[in-house]
Amino acid sequence: MYETKTLKEKIKLFSVILIPILITQIGMYLMNFFDTIMAGQSGPDQLAGVAIGSSIWMPVFTGLNGILMAISPIVAQLKGAKKENEISYSVKQGIYLSILLAGGIGTLGFFLLDPILSLLDITPEVRHVAKYYLLTLGIGIVPLFVFNILRSFVDALGQTKVSMAVILMTLPINVLFNYMFIFGRLGAPELGGIGAGVASALTYWVSLVILVTIIHKLRPLRTYKIFQSWISPEWKEWWAQLKIGIPIGFAIFFETSIFAAVTFFMTAYDTNTIAAHQAAINFASLLYMVPLSIAFALTIAVGFEVGAERHKEARTYSYLGIASAVMMSVFAGLILFLFDDAIARLYSTDERVIELTKNFIIYAIFFQLSDGFGAPLQGILRGYKDVNITLVMAFISYWGIGLPSGYWLANYTALGPYGYWLSLTIGLTAGAITLLIRMLYIQKRKTQTSTAS
Repeated sequence: MYETKTLKEKIKLFSVILIPILITQIGMYLMNFFDTIMAGQSGPDQLAGVAIGSSIWMPVFTGLNGILMAISPIVAQLKGAKKENEISYSVKQGIYLSILLAGGIGTLGFFLLDPILSLLDITPEVRHVAKYYLLTLGIGIVPLFVFNILRSFVDALGQTKVSMAVILMTLPINVLFNYMFIFGRLGAPELGGIGAGVASALTYWVSLVILVTIIHKLRPLRTYKIFQSWISPEWKEWWAQLKIGIPIGFAIFFETSIFAAVTFFMTAYDTNTIAAHQAAINFASLLYMVPLSIAFALTIAVGFEVGAERHKEARTYSYLGIASAVMMSVFAGLILFLFDDAIARLYSTDERVIELTKNFIIYAIFFQLSDGFGAPLQGILRGYKDVNITLVMAFISYWGIGLPSGYWLANYTALGPYGYWLSLTIGLTAGAITLLIRMLYIQKRKTQTSTAS
């Protein structure tokens, strides 16, 4: 990151930060995509086990990863304030915290996994695959969490190409590990869907080793001496990071878990409806990588300018990011509308499933437009370190407004399962409106404070 003067310079710098983040996010999404596709080749039970394991893991992971994301605005603001000598300390403490969180969730998951799976009406084979998929995945929790701390540190410095390079290197490695452990090739045992968990865990270790090597060797990252002169863990710094990270994590959890809740409610309908729902939500998740990446880039850019007390510049980046996300969401909506049949046929050859998927895609157009407006607003507020009110807004919007309205629409109107999808639009739109009001308030307050001083 560096100071910019003109709008043209800001657009150029923002693009330089954003594009590698977008490629990174798509790459990370494709890892899960390949896990699902390749496990499906081993049979429906294997696919179902991996799908259930993923649905349990993803809301937990995204929420906890949100806590670790606190390091991003912290580092960005320290760099903007030219307090780079303090960055190494914060990152080292963040690494300690990530290991503690990984150990805690791993231990908790070990004891709660069986009780959670026993609540689901699934066959013993599917339950076996889901359980051991998650247990083998757990081997990689520590490197995954440490990797995300280090990735947030690197990205906050504006070195987003580094994360992109690591993901592009490890994506084919993940596919290779899947090939080995799912199908029992190249001397590896044939584990079916469980092999996807082994492959992911090994990929997390490889990713961490590559990133640590880059940070240790590559300038300017090595100047921060992250892996030299280790210090003792300090609860004070952990608490400072948790005060920012916990609201971020829970806000993300409330958003991602509403999709999991909708999937749960979909089990009340027939198999074709469930399959169509999963297909449409899968493709919509891919499109969501665009506004999500813009949100990450905004946290870095806004945090840098706020740290330097350049609030006018922070506001300019905010509107630049929002405009970019909305335009991309309109374009994505056009793609969904024009190519709904082709998209549906990517997932199924059954005409009934294809027709239902196309119906869900129509609703996806509207909720991804809301997401395209709301996601960058979350990124902006994280850049300001304004996270507590955002947490409350997220809970009310998604779980207080969105999900209850979906239940009512699905059960007391003719919409049926589409009522839940309409509720996603309602919840996301409510969230976007409240986040916009909060952003305008924060920016006005910061400008007034800056003018007064």
